[in-house]
Amino acid sequence: MVTLPIYLLVILAQALAGPCNPNKADVILVYCYPKTIITRIPECPYGWEVNQLALGGICYNGIHDSGYYQFTIPDLSPKNKSYCGTQSEFKSPIYHFYNSIVSNDSSVIVKSQPVNYSFACTYNANYLVNQAAFDQRVATVHVKNGSSGSFESQLSLNFYSNAKFLSIKEAPFVVETSEIGSDIFAGVEAKGLSDRFKVVLNNCWATPSSEYFYQIQWPLITKGCATDNSILVHENGKTSRATFQFNAFRFRNIPKLSKVWLHCETHVCDSEKFSCPVICERRKQRMEQVGGVLMAELSVRSK
Repeated sequence: MVTLPIYLLVILAQALAGPCNPNKADVILVYCYPKTIITRIPECPYGWEVNQLALGGICYNGIHDSGYYQFTIPDLSPKNKSYCGTQSEFKSPIYHFYNSIVSNDSSVIVKSQPVNYSFACTYNANYLVNQAAFDQRVATVHVKNGSSGSFESQLSLNFYSNAKFLSIKEAPFVVETSEIGSDIFAGVEAKGLSDRFKVVLNNCWATPSSEYFYQIQWPLITKGCATDNSILVHENGKTSRATFQFNAFRFRNIPKLSKVWLHCETHVCDSEKFSCPVICERRKQRMEQVGGVLMAELSVRSK
């Protein structure tokens, strides 16, 4: 309750202070997110007001934000990759986006030093979930770009109520023995990624142990395709979610309680530069990428 009035007083004090004091602003902060790029410089660089600075020399869309001038590139999708002069180039397997913040020197005389702050974000074209394994059903994937910044996305392995894949079943997911053979709906979903990035399932398998490399395994998806006719892959490499269904089962010789761990090796594909959808009729489809392993647990029990 105390924070709000203090914050308002600070804003009021800044408003009454008049033009801001010149700041050399040698530091530029760049945040490379999946869908957007945000750039911040200390306010009043060399005495310039925010409405005198332009993103790409085109867009005067900067805002004040906590002592900084902030400029945003809101969409990195192919149709808008030139937003406000944003340039991009691809040198396999690296994607570069770059732009600059420049001052308006169109007046008759200029008494402030010119501003031209260039910045860039670097992305790998094929983001691999490259940790060896995750021992939970939700993994946070960090993509680091050195001094250019970083972003993160969440991948989750979920069970769903039906083939529409709209309602997620909360853990723990339990299947009664009377339901053996019934359909189970599962999928891996990414949050926080631009639309051009698609989730691809490389391999999915089940084990009676939480160890994804356990010697007893039942394969469900291999090289992106179902291992038999009882398994149906709905989407793979088409959207930010890959989904499939299989028949409920239990491992033999465990009388009352059978735990089944589902593992899915997953990577994220850039559809602008690669063909991401997995077409299983084409067995020459290349799936060499090795991703991280997401795991979810389901229990089979007798009443």
